[in-house]
Amino acid sequence: MNKMWVFIFLYTLGLNISQATGGVSAPSTQMYYVKLTIEKSAIGNLTNLQPFFVNDSIQHADELQMTTTCKDVTDQRECRCLSGHKWSDNVCQSNSKCCGDNTCTFPKNSSHVCVSSNTVTIKGSIRIKGTRFRGCLADEQSEKFQNCSNELLYEMKKVYSTLSGFDVLQITRYSVGSIIADFQVTISKHTSPQDLIDKSQSLTTSLMASLSLDTTGFVHLTMPDNPVRYSSMQKLVCTSQEDLNTTAVWRLRYNNGEVFPITNGTEADMTSTTRMYNLTLKNISASWKGEYTCEFHQEKSSLNISHRASAVMDVALLPNIHIATVPQFPRCQNKDDLLEVRGKCLIREDNENYTVTWTSQEMNAKIITLKADRSFGEIVYAANTVVGCDSSAQTPKLTCTFQNRLNQRKDASVDINVIHVGESFCEAEGDWGDTKAGFTAVLQCKDTDGRRQRKCSHSSTWEQEESECVNHDVSKVLRTAHTVDIGLGSVNENAAQVFYQLGNVTNNTRAINTNANMRATVGVISILSQKQSIMLSGSGMDDFLESSSNLMEKSLENSWKGMVENRNMSLAETYMTSVEKLIEAANITSNNTKQNIEVATCNKEQGSRCTNIAFGVTVDLESADNGSVRTTGFKQLQNYLPQTDEKYDINSIVMSTITQKIHSGSVVVEIKFPLLRPRSRNVEIKCVSWDKVTRQWSSDGCEWMGPSNDGHCVCRHLSSFAILMAKNPIVLPGMTEITMYGLSISVISLVINLAIELIVWRALVRTNTLYLRHIAQVNISLCLLVADCCFLASNKPKEISEIWCKTFVVLKHFCYLSMFFWMLCLSSTLLHQTLFPFHIVSKKNYLKFGITLGYACPLLIVVITVLCYSSGAEGMYFTRDTCWLVYSGLFRGSIHSFIIPVGTIVFINVSSMMLVIMKLLHHPKTTEAPCDKTAAKTIIRTIILLTPIFGVTWIFGFGVTILDLTSGIMASVVNYVFVLLNSFQGLFILLTTHLGDKLTRDALLKHLKKKVSVQQLGLLVNMYNTTMIVDFFLHILLLCSLGICQ
Repeated sequence: MNKMWVFIFLYTLGLNISQATGGVSAPSTQMYYVKLTIEKSAIGNLTNLQPFFVNDSIQHADELQMTTTCKDVTDQRECRCLSGHKWSDNVCQSNSKCCGDNTCTFPKNSSHVCVSSNTVTIKGSIRIKGTRFRGCLADEQSEKFQNCSNELLYEMKKVYSTLSGFDVLQITRYSVGSIIADFQVTISKHTSPQDLIDKSQSLTTSLMASLSLDTTGFVHLTMPDNPVRYSSMQKLVCTSQEDLNTTAVWRLRYNNGEVFPITNGTEADMTSTTRMYNLTLKNISASWKGEYTCEFHQEKSSLNISHRASAVMDVALLPNIHIATVPQFPRCQNKDDLLEVRGKCLIREDNENYTVTWTSQEMNAKIITLKADRSFGEIVYAANTVVGCDSSAQTPKLTCTFQNRLNQRKDASVDINVIHVGESFCEAEGDWGDTKAGFTAVLQCKDTDGRRQRKCSHSSTWEQEESECVNHDVSKVLRTAHTVDIGLGSVNENAAQVFYQLGNVTNNTRAINTNANMRATVGVISILSQKQSIMLSGSGMDDFLESSSNLMEKSLENSWKGMVENRNMSLAETYMTSVEKLIEAANITSNNTKQNIEVATCNKEQGSRCTNIAFGVTVDLESADNGSVRTTGFKQLQNYLPQTDEKYDINSIVMSTITQKIHSGSVVVEIKFPLLRPRSRNVEIKCVSWDKVTRQWSSDGCEWMGPSNDGHCVCRHLSSFAILMAKNPIVLPGMTEITMYGLSISVISLVINLAIELIVWRALVRTNTLYLRHIAQVNISLCLLVADCCFLASNKPKEISEIWCKTFVVLKHFCYLSMFFWMLCLSSTLLHQTLFPFHIVSKKNYLKFGITLGYACPLLIVVITVLCYSSGAEGMYFTRDTCWLVYSGLFRGSIHSFIIPVGTIVFINVSSMMLVIMKLLHHPKTTEAPCDKTAAKTIIRTIILLTPIFGVTWIFGFGVTILDLTSGIMASVVNYVFVLLNSFQGLFILLTTHLGDKLTRDALLKHLKKKVSVQQLGLLVNMYNTTMIVDFFLHILLLCSLGICQ
């Protein structure tokens, strides 16, 4: 029986008359498909078939081509495309095996045909202005619609039917927006793209319309055979029939509908020659699996054309494998035991159908493969085997191997570390099973990515667990960050998308409040900062700053403090350096403030200063160059950066100043920090910058402007800046020893003073003048004695309770004030006697005056001060650091209730002393004027005698108050002088008011003569003479120092 063959012919029917108008003079054409069924034996008789198709004087058929041959096979029909033809897109989409020129099998009644390999499909949309075709928006069943649609179709066919190889034109849909008609044109053979442009422009002119066309067939895409090998290099070639005078645009579409433009990157390289555009993929992975499109754009007046070619690349994948055994460390009870062990290989689920095999080393037992377990996007392949407890055997090893469709393989192995009889191990604890000593147990994280591990030390004790568990969302963002520059999409757009996702993740601080999550999150920023081509702007910059700010939240403080091994850089430094790099490369035109990060920018012109303010910190930059200056303020970051100097704490936020342009000359950066904690007196401050070499704060190149400007720094380079403040005030060497020895000697001297007053009182105090003088001296000595004892008792404030500290402060405050007010009484008395020598003040009145001024006034001042400063609260009235009054600055602090009265009294006393000296100089004992030497002696003696008892030495206390020890050498000198003079004040009072006074010495000697033996009397006389000699030499030394001794 002869088999019947079916042939399908394609022929072009040409009209000798022209249908086209508007300057298109070519004749119209129409393509037809003819199916011919004949016996196989008659195939050789096929010659000229044209007369059977067309026999018309105004029509002719030409270019008759055979496209498809079919033969009947049982109940089906087997068809194949002849050379130069392929199955249509409709056939390919309905049956994936019928693509290209493959032989396909169809039902006998099918009418599928092959089309020319050069077939061009044009999908377009025409937008028509005016009202001519408004009827096309009417109901589709109406006559108005039919007439309008036929008219528009006729107008379009008049143009496009003149294209060589024109097959069919259909209007598929009408829509509103002027008049919009979607249509499709099929051209069954090669035609010119320029001809299409010309015809389309003619159509837009005649219809007063605009056109948008998408074509397939002008451009051809050559792909590698599917599937392609994993990790291989592949080349895609896109060619156009003619030079389209534009560049190819590559796109990749995933199965989920996502579309990415392809650019040059680490894994993609695009090159081109005339009409040929190459895309080289250097490392094939799942990221490159999908539908590729090569596209050319052409734009003319009212015309937009896109020429496309698309093809699918399938990739034979290989997985990332995590292998483990259960149990991790099988434990033997006896040497002849056999232990069952299950191996598990975990992979992420993908569309690859892997062949999984299990093998072993140093094991003779059979391996039983179990059914794979799929859950939550992961697949676990498992197998059971048996290991022995023979300690002499080598360590068994279990291996799982994954093989893809192209027979590529990837394996993972795990040692089975058996705990043999007698070997040390850590017993199971919680999630952790028995673990061999010296080994580390590893567990897969639950509901998160990563692993947990815990080491069993050689001494069989568990060490602290180390967790690498990372939130799924954080892990996903981290993986995405690695691929932003492989060539899928714009690097900047990809980076912006990563930061958008990172911002959403970090908004939920509770979900990332672990050190592992923090490391992963900072890792995202670090990875992107190392991509050279990233330049953030707009919303991408905003999302970057938002996510970076979220990481500085106080609630995440603990997550910054985890231990990280084998890292050269701390987590905080990685964060700071990465953020600086991204800000330096970003396109920033205005200030941007987030909760914990603020970026300020200014454009510096040559020779001018540039000022930025961020979080209240003012940064002025001065240099000879111009350019953009960016200043970034980081809240909380100062708490996480390493600070190894135990004497200092950081006391400001971190400020980073960078420029987009490298400065060629010197740079001066002036920074005014608000301190996080107020600086106490005599506490040193360092202006520091971050040294990227030592990875520490360094004061090199930075200078503090002194105590008058606590937060003012000047640095001569660009970096990240901060302020370090000493934990304790400056302590001058030997100051404590001088104070202790001096006060101890003063206390002894003051006791001697009071004893002498008690001894000589009756013999010496016989006049009102002497009464007034000695009453004041006794009270001065008594008040100073109590104050000095309290000072000694509170010498170590940290060793006494707060209540005792407060008590001593109140006593010192009162007693020192009383001492000065009694000094005021004494100076007032001396001044009164000098100016009014014949005016007598009664003892009773003076005593009232002295007690009122000497005790009532100080008591009133102390009580008011305590009440005004929160009832004597610590930190307000007194400080525990020194057990003394608080000094907070000029005219600020409780100490001014002491300084102001004392200053006033010292000024009055010094004035009184000057008046006395002037009176002595103008009241000579003889009528002759005093010589210079006599006058100098008078002045010096008066100053020496009156200075201690008038408290003049306390003038240096004002210098101590005003001058901070951080201000230089002068402050140290003033402090030493003040301590030397006032710690020994009791001794100076003893020497000047008692032993230095002739009447007192005579009275004391007279009293002692009555009480001692002759031998003792000689000793006292020698002491008396020695005192006179010391007093004499002291006077001579002072005179010589003034240059008036001869």
